Order: sequence, then structure tokens, then C-alpha cells
Amino acid sequence: MAFDDAYGALTDHDDDARWAYGTGFTDPLAGVPSELPSGVDRADLATYCLMLGDDALVMSHRLQQWVTRAPELEDELALANIGLDLLGQARLLLTRAGAAEGAGRDEDDLAYRRDPHEFRNLRLAERADADFAHLMARLLVFTTWRLALFDRLAGSRDPMLAAIAAKGVKELTYHRDYAARWVVRLGDGTALSRERMSAAVTAILPLVTEMFQPHDIELRLTSAGVAVDVAGLRAEFDGVLSQVLSAATIDVEPATAGTTIPVTTSGTAVVASGRGGEHTEALGDILAEMQELARAIPGGAW
Repeated sequence: MAFDDAYGALTDHDDDARWAYGTGFTDPLAGVPSELPSGVDRADLATYCLMLGDDALVMSHRLQQWVTRAPELEDELALANIGLDLLGQARLLLTRAGAAEGAGRDEDDLAYRRDPHEFRNLRLAERADADFAHLMARLLVFTTWRLALFDRLAGSRDPMLAAIAAKGVKELTYHRDYAARWVVRLGDGTALSRERMSAAVTAILPLVTEMFQPHDIELRLTSAGVAVDVAGLRAEFDGVLSQVLSAATIDVEPATAGTTIPVTTSGTAVVASGRGGEHTEALGDILAEMQELARAIPGGAW
């Protein structure tokens, strides 16, 4: 044998059909123009890509924490695959953020070498799950919102964002269907499973307020034809959730959740925003685990 190690011997073939996922991977953005659209602020585009990339990165890490804890082996595989899909979206978006920023930072720099206040993810993504029902309720809310967003973002004037969104729509359609089936199964199941799913939905819905509050950067990029105004996603989001919760026999109306936004005496909204770098302690715990090796061995490769 020409190889001194087992890995070399195993990969000494061009026949990828032997492997479930193959041994060679192609760039999903090959051939897509990488130039920034004209008239768009580089910093705005970089931050917008961070917002969407951080959502996927943090949510992916939360899903990975459920591998070996899911009720069935089949679901552990499903959660792992959903986490990998989101990790793939995060890699593409963080790479685009680094290119738009123009400061020489790559996807690893942005994932492993930023502090919590520099992350732009929604607070929903970083929330810890009390049990499997909470995870499914959170995944349903997250994927319903993100699928509506990516479906529109596929028409972005930024060809990279449009290509990433078009690829993500196919993945998110499966993610939403998987979560919806579990919400219905538990909600319309036993008295105990229905009680737990109802409690999970009630706990998650107040977090949707932030998801439909557009950041100033989102509004500027929407005007430029690059981003999507998240306020315009609410009707579709409410319609999908109402349909799923009705099938699950859960008596919660999503349209009434998160519509009352606390304000100061001057009328300014006071809802904390992960888009502005305001996070819970949960994100610090996630990053401590996710970034530990990269920070302990700077420049390390394996």
C-alpha cells in the first residue's frame, strides 16, 4: 500500500459513491459574481451578513448540543444534519461579511475571535432549551421566520446574498417541516406532551418581537435592493404558525404575541436587540465552549 496512514488509504479513490456524502466538495457559490453591488455601503453589507451568519452559527451550535440527547437515533441524525446546514449557511455569510468589510478577516476570525457584544444574532438563537418541546417550538419559530426572509432575499441585488438565500430556501423548507411535524405530534399527543408543548410555545412566542423590528442597517439596505425589511414578514409568519398550532390543538394565537413593545417616556422602543450587540449570558456560555480551542491555540490547524 502506498500510504502510511489509514485516512490516506481510504481516500485514494475517485469513487465518491462509496460514501454517504462523498469525499469531495464543490463550492456552492462557484461562478457567482463576487463584486459588491454599486452604491452599497461596505460596512452596512458586512454587518448585515454578520446578522444572518451569526443567527445560523449560534443556532447550529445549540442544535449540536442536542446530539445524543434526542428521543430517537433518527432525530439525533436529523438535528445534526439541520445543524450542519445552518453551519454551512454561517460559513458562506461570514465569508461574505469578511469580503465586504475588507479588513482581511475570514470566516474563522469572525466565528472564533469576536467577543459577545460583537455578535449580531437574534436572542432567540442563543436561548437554552429546557426540554425537547422547547427546542422544537424554537426551531419552528426560527425556521418559519428565516424561510420567509430567505425566500425574499433570493431576489437581492447582491448576487452572493441571492445565491446563499436560494440555496438556503431548500434547506429551511425541510427544517421547518421537521419542526412542525414534532410540534403537531407532541401537541396532539398525550396530555403530558400537550402540556409541555403548550408551555414551550408560550415561553418562546414573546421572543418574536425582536425578529420583526428592522435595524437601521436593514432598512438602508432594503432601500438599496439588497436586504429585506423583516417587518414585512409578520403576516406570513403568523399564518404558518397559526396553521401548525391549530393542527397541534394548541390554543395560542401567534399574532397576539410580541405585538406590544415597551417604550420609554420619549416613545423609544426598549426591547433589547441582539442585532445591536445586546445579548443574554447564554451567548457568553456558547462562545466559551465554541471558541475555546481556537483561542487556546491561535493559528492552530488540524
